[in-house]
Amino acid sequence: MNKRFLLICSVAFIAFSCGGNKEDATKRIDVENANKVESQIVNTKYPVIKFDRLEHDFGNVENNEAVFTEFELTNTGEDDLVIINAEASCGCTVPDYQKTPIKPGETSKLKVRFQQSAQGQQQKTITLTTNTKNVYELLTIKANVAPRK
Repeated sequence: MNKRFLLICSVAFIAFSCGGNKEDATKRIDVENANKVESQIVNTKYPVIKFDRLEHDFGNVENNEAVFTEFELTNTGEDDLVIINAEASCGCTVPDYQKTPIKPGETSKLKVRFQQSAQGQQQKTITLTTNTKNVYELLTIKANVAPRK
């Protein structure tokens, strides 16, 4: 009985003490944006993000050729839109986004740089973490990467 109790206490202690490093996520947003997200929890007014498109196909590109595109996004909601993070599924894809809140009715651009060394048909995703009701937004880029001539 005592061994079981000690085992349960040990597991509980480990589970609560290894809760992950929340500091990294906190560094990504400044205090003003954090307050904006917190106010929405109470407010129930959300921003709504509308993209000009959810996918971009670069077509045929050469191996290691850097190509660029921009996704246009508009806040069609009732509160400021905050993009907390933009993360690509591969290091060959680099998103650049507006770090300040996007007011209702305002438009912004998400710039994407793609440079792939692997050949053949490629598909990569960009995941935006936002303060919208859905939290995550997913964009896709495609390219057919051919050897350099």
